[in-house]
Amino acid sequence: MAAVNHVIRQQLHSEVPLVNQIAEYIISAGGKRIRPVLVLLMANAYQYQGSRHHELAAIVEFIHTATLLHDDVVDESSLRRGRQTANALFGNAASVLVGDFLYSRAFQMMVGINSMHVMQILADATNVIAEGEVLQLLNMHDPDVSEERYLQVIRSKTAKLFEAAAQIGALIAGANIEQIEAAAEYGRSLGTAFQLIDDALDYSGNAEEIGKNVGDDLREGKPTLPLIYLMKHGTDEQRNLVRACIEQGDESKFEAILAAITNSGALNYTKEEASKAALRATNSIASLAESPYKQALLTLASFAVDRNH
Repeated sequence: MAAVNHVIRQQLHSEVPLVNQIAEYIISAGGKRIRPVLVLLMANAYQYQGSRHHELAAIVEFIHTATLLHDDVVDESSLRRGRQTANALFGNAASVLVGDFLYSRAFQMMVGINSMHVMQILADATNVIAEGEVLQLLNMHDPDVSEERYLQVIRSKTAKLFEAAAQIGALIAGANIEQIEAAAEYGRSLGTAFQLIDDALDYSGNAEEIGKNVGDDLREGKPTLPLIYLMKHGTDEQRNLVRACIEQGDESKFEAILAAITNSGALNYTKEEASKAALRATNSIASLAESPYKQALLTLASFAVDRNH
């Protein structure tokens, strides 16, 4: 990761001071860096010898960071990773444009890797992520979103980059087609588990630990799995409350929604679905040779579900 951070610092440089300032602000905020870690762990699990995985990990982090910059503008978020969002600090226009800079820098770096297969995986992933963002936009303030529609957004918006990160790690290490597909399944399932827990934490975490405002999803009118479950299994009164809150993005009823979600078993259901996804991730790498890297991948699947931030 120290090597990846070195590549990130190197590649962030721009002749335009504001680009440097915002990019540095976002990258230095840290975060879990799980997507770049996935590239490194999967490459090393297949005994990769070389340094290209550092560049690929940095590319994945740039794509992710670009999506965060654009996401926060779309969601009108004010807090991420415990700090003010870039759009809150520098304005929407600067955030969108620096997001574009990070996307285009990622693609410049991809060309330098000189692998059409890597390019294909990352270009496809970036396109699917954009589709996922639009799908989520269509779902906003819609209380009739089904669990399947919600999961489709997760697969596109979150799990796809996890999938691509694991895939290119295996690919660059010379893994065969079956092994690359197993790596993809691991990433896809891990990303799904990760997002499900994120959505549960929006109703069960606290702002200091999760690094964003609790209840943001409700304010944005996002029908996530805890709400979808409550709509399906709650009382008529609870359903009407959820419907009104999603349609209006009304966070003033957050305490009532929180109590209903907690009492209905919605959080337990969401966590159970996350556990199933984490188990799929674990099973997908069962045939991987034993190593500290495989052990770390297994631990990561557990962490995705058992975390509070």
